[in-house]
Amino acid sequence: MAFYSKNPRNIINNLKSKVGLWSLMKQSHSTCSYSSCLNTIHLHRFLPLTTLPQFTNPDSISHRKGHFPHFQRFQSTTTEKQIDSVPNGEHNQRYHLVCYWNDESVNETNRLHDLVLMLYKPLQQMIEWDSVSVLDFPGGKVVFSPEMRFLSESPSVYSQCYRVLDDNGQLISHSNFVPVSEEVAVKMYSNMVTLQTLDTIFYEAQRQGRISFYVTSIGEEAINIASAAALTSDDIVFPQYREPGVLLWRGFTLQEFANQCFGNKADYGKGRQMPIHYGSNKLNYFTVASTIATQIPHAVGAAYSLKMDKKDACAVTYFGDGGTSEGDFHAAMNFAAVTESPVIFICRNNGWAISTPTSDQFRSDGIAVRGQAYGVRSIRVDGNDALAMYSAVHSARHMAVNEHRPILIEAVTYRVGHHSTSDDSTKYRPANEIEWWRMARDPVTRFRKWIEINGWWGSEAESQLRSSIRSQ
Repeated sequence: MAFYSKNPRNIINNLKSKVGLWSLMKQSHSTCSYSSCLNTIHLHRFLPLTTLPQFTNPDSISHRKGHFPHFQRFQSTTTEKQIDSVPNGEHNQRYHLVCYWNDESVNETNRLHDLVLMLYKPLQQMIEWDSVSVLDFPGGKVVFSPEMRFLSESPSVYSQCYRVLDDNGQLISHSNFVPVSEEVAVKMYSNMVTLQTLDTIFYEAQRQGRISFYVTSIGEEAINIASAAALTSDDIVFPQYREPGVLLWRGFTLQEFANQCFGNKADYGKGRQMPIHYGSNKLNYFTVASTIATQIPHAVGAAYSLKMDKKDACAVTYFGDGGTSEGDFHAAMNFAAVTESPVIFICRNNGWAISTPTSDQFRSDGIAVRGQAYGVRSIRVDGNDALAMYSAVHSARHMAVNEHRPILIEAVTYRVGHHSTSDDSTKYRPANEIEWWRMARDPVTRFRKWIEINGWWGSEAESQLRSSIRSQ
């Protein structure tokens, strides 16, 4: 494979790389649209095939011949002769891409053998920047283009939201998810019900003046429990203040929750922290901090330490959409990407940073796209779908630990409860909207329907569970 150029060394270097026609065509075409690709096809550096999308078969290129202005065949067997055989008058108004193949064993590409793609672009416009089309600046490798083109402020295709269960707990057809055993599924549901009940009791206790402050997780139970179920006990958690379900899953007892909220002598912090500022050394759960987003860089530092110590574990940090507006989030994302630290960022995008809507926080396509900007693999997930959350976090952990990479998960959800007991959310959002989400999109009810469909749960088990939780 070679390109027609005034710099023969470029051609020889390409041949020495032993990149076949089919491989090179795949690499070139994956980086731009077919309608504009050939104008700059010679500018693209050859990347490893593993980093680029693959065509299903060689015919996919030949079927798109209509996108190329002209085809011409050469009978020469060497690149030098092919270049010499280009008629002198042709290259004045056409830019030539000489396709050269020297491996007779690849029969499927024979139809493209010695193919010349002629672009109707004046060659004289290309000559100046052809020989220096790619340069390694200290700030990064760049590809030049004579066309002035600004990156769009909004993507042409918005990030999709990964979902497995519909609102009725039915599996969506052709859904891709990590299998969950009956034992794990039942425990997940039991913990979600426990968390929901815990929130109700302690919220009422604060309203009665028994404790000074409380924050609920109502509406976000699936994010709490499903993510915790997909982790291991060796993974280190850096929470915000709406993740008590992670502690619950790891074995923090209801009595321990009560000790902390009441600040009694059995509390591990001896009453020196506000209620809901839980922490547990034995459960690898760092103590909650009131300051927004400060836990995010801490998690990256811990993840980097785990990597240096070659531990089979990762760090996980939780935060809200408001936390992504803090500088700590951006510094942490960049540091994690550069150091390739095994950390999972889980953002609960519930649409509100206390009383500030996301529309007043950013104009981008949510949170997931920010990961790509920093070089972090990302996904958007339905945070009210416990099965989707479990699958996403399970897969993210595998990639983080085994590939040493950070992962960003944007869990879109809705905060049914007030921000805290110091807030009245009906002042900035309609009460009927809150009630609709409470009834129609409850993640606990949705997951219950799924385990009932599987024959793992029933009304008798439900009654026993709720009675047992209340008695505790």
